[in-house]
Amino acid sequence: MKKIILFVGGILAVGLLHAQDKAASDAQANNPLANSIALNFQNNYVPKLTNAPYEAYLNTTWIRYAQPFVKGKLLLRVSVPFSTVAVPNVATGIVNTENGLGDMNAFLSYNFVSKPTATMGVGPMVTAPTAAENLLGSGKWQGGVAFVAFIAKSPVFQFGGLATWQASFAGDKNRPSTNFAAIQPFYFWQLGKGTYLRGAPTWVFNFKDDSYSIPRIRHWTGFKDGENSVQFICRASIYHVA
Repeated sequence: MKKIILFVGGILAVGLLHAQDKAASDAQANNPLANSIALNFQNNYVPKLTNAPYEAYLNTTWIRYAQPFVKGKLLLRVSVPFSTVAVPNVATGIVNTENGLGDMNAFLSYNFVSKPTATMGVGPMVTAPTAAENLLGSGKWQGGVAFVAFIAKSPVFQFGGLATWQASFAGDKNRPSTNFAAIQPFYFWQLGKGTYLRGAPTWVFNFKDDSYSIPRIRHWTGFKDGENSVQFICRASIYHVA
């Protein structure tokens, strides 16, 4: 009888450990500084902009690739945007759209805190003027710094934040220079089976012309492809621009 009880207890213990490992894996899949190769597909749709024509909208699909180095102490993340910008012509009322590649950017993080429950990193970032059309990019080389943190003490709820600053240092002389910062807190609510809810409002502050962009409404849903670090995210937002 004791052997049967021990056997059943062993099965329950293994099952509990597997569930804990699975929950930890789901949590780390959303860690932007995780020590693993990751590929992320994200679509951001902004159907309405305040202080802008009613028909104006933005849509950007981001492809992000992350590659760790030096046993996870360094992490390179490259982001490639494909954007659609729709702006109506005031005179004709026709909505003009521009589609294509936007400005690519890269961020190299030094992870000075790297624990299962907390990761923090800081490092340089650079943005290249790769946009296919003027409306889709700045036309400038930009450089700056980024700081990111991810806290995963709970297998159900995780949170963190990303803060960046960058300014232009080269590029098209006929385009205005840039100098802006962005703050993006983010949080994840794990629903199980690789599905989660996510929030990540982004405040953008343009120091060049004292303007800003703040999301008023934002909704995220996300799905993780099994055990792999491949994610598909969709998002809808309404922005206040001033």
